[in-house]
Amino acid sequence: MKFKRLKIVEQIIIISLIGVLFPSVISWFIINNVSQHSIRQELHASADMLAGIIENNISAVINSDVNRLNEIIISLKHMPDEEQQDLYLKDLTINSDIFKDFDIIRLSENPDFNTEDKVVYDSEANRLWMTEKIHDDKYLKAEINPDVIKNNIIENIREEQDRRIYVVDRTGKLIFSHNYDEEDFQQCVKQLPVNLVNNIATRFDEIKNQPRVYLKMDDVNLIIIVNTSEQLAKSTINKARLKILAAFLVAAMVTLMLTLAYSYYLYLNMRQLLKGIIAVSKGNYNRRISLLTNISTPREIIFLADEFNLMINEINSAYIKLQEKNKELKQLDSFRSNLVDTVSHELRTPLTSIRGYTSRLLRTDIEIDEETKHKSLLIIKQQSERLSRMIEDLLVIPDIEGAKLNINLEPVNLLNIVEASIYSVKNIETREVETDIPYDFPHIQADKDRLEQVMINLISNANKYAYPDTPIKIEAKHDDDFAYIKVENQADYIQKEILDTLFDKFIRIDDKTTRTTRGTGLGLYIVKGLVEAMQGSVHIKSKPENIFSIKVILPLSKENNNEH
Repeated sequence: MKFKRLKIVEQIIIISLIGVLFPSVISWFIINNVSQHSIRQELHASADMLAGIIENNISAVINSDVNRLNEIIISLKHMPDEEQQDLYLKDLTINSDIFKDFDIIRLSENPDFNTEDKVVYDSEANRLWMTEKIHDDKYLKAEINPDVIKNNIIENIREEQDRRIYVVDRTGKLIFSHNYDEEDFQQCVKQLPVNLVNNIATRFDEIKNQPRVYLKMDDVNLIIIVNTSEQLAKSTINKARLKILAAFLVAAMVTLMLTLAYSYYLYLNMRQLLKGIIAVSKGNYNRRISLLTNISTPREIIFLADEFNLMINEINSAYIKLQEKNKELKQLDSFRSNLVDTVSHELRTPLTSIRGYTSRLLRTDIEIDEETKHKSLLIIKQQSERLSRMIEDLLVIPDIEGAKLNINLEPVNLLNIVEASIYSVKNIETREVETDIPYDFPHIQADKDRLEQVMINLISNANKYAYPDTPIKIEAKHDDDFAYIKVENQADYIQKEILDTLFDKFIRIDDKTTRTTRGTGLGLYIVKGLVEAMQGSVHIKSKPENIFSIKVILPLSKENNNEH
């Protein structure tokens, strides 16, 4: 089975879930245990407090009843007649809600009567007695209604509905209870320590989460037992658990949402990086990484994006240079092809003519007259000069491209150069050439041979492409610093996009399948290179009126100013 690698977003989700849920679960168990311990302590403390409250309530009720007995005793002391005393006590029994019965005990008649216990409970008869001394021999014994005491005490602890409360005497007899359970009561009484601590709420029995507390009232010999039921303990713990669980769920959800939101934000930026890498792998070197940046964006991601963009800039720059080099290679390849085509096409004609007329002159089987010899030699000379010019054009190209032209700038007479150039152009005799150059035209600062080569190329170009029977016009003007030489002829209108390419190598208006004129296509390229080497410039213009012109701008010689 092949292992499937997860995506970044899937890994982020899994890590986020593990990173949030796992610590949350562990924290839940730890805090839950701590919470249970705290609740156990709280239940114990509340049981102690409840026992103390019941003690205070019982003491308050007993003291109140003792005060009433003392008031009754005072009244009895003022009644020397026993019959009156009996009537008084019977009347109190009828009208009192607290006291159910009274009895006057004489020690002389009841020597076994216990005078130490002020409160005595008869569990068999379910009767509660209080005893108070009248004088040395007489004691007033009053039966108290246990329900009244119970109601007064329980009234103050209504919120403790789930607690089990037992009030017993020193022998373990139940006086009254709250939420009585027989089995629980018997266990509590059975597990009470033998030696009880007085007036201090003390825990006994070690049932988990169910603290049992007793409090012995020394003054009235009553024992208060407070037992926490299992139901109350579970309810309290479950409520705490629910609160903790709710808090943890809210915290975990908020943490998870923030983690996922931040992780998704990181994923978006990582996705931008991946898109950039994929674009580069597919050859798109213009792709840039644009991050979603804010205060939480990691420094490493910003650094990575910046470095990636710098790398892309360098790659794109290198790619552009590579394209330029490829273009140059294509141009060189085209140059090579054109050069071979030019050499094979253009050089063949003059060589053929030279070879043909030379062979004719060398024939011995026929007699050649002087006129024919002269004519043949003239043609050989013209074709040799043509061949020489083409070779010179080819040889000057590397110097132009490498800026290695040997230029000897000197004052040059433009009129002489133009006249010599016209004479050197083939078949110019059939074309009218109009020159408008003053005899006193100032000298030009140029290379004489190079300027003559420029003018020959310009005049030859005009002669080739001008309409038949139309003149070539050569005029020159100047200002204080420059000479403006214009060669103009009538020819077909040339579109601007074609016009801008005429200074390139091997560019001809008529291609090699339709060309009607001869030439290498290097004339204007050489003109531009030579003129710029002489610190001048060349401009071409073609007008819709079928006027084609080339203007050469060259600096004037400084000697002109000295002559003036």
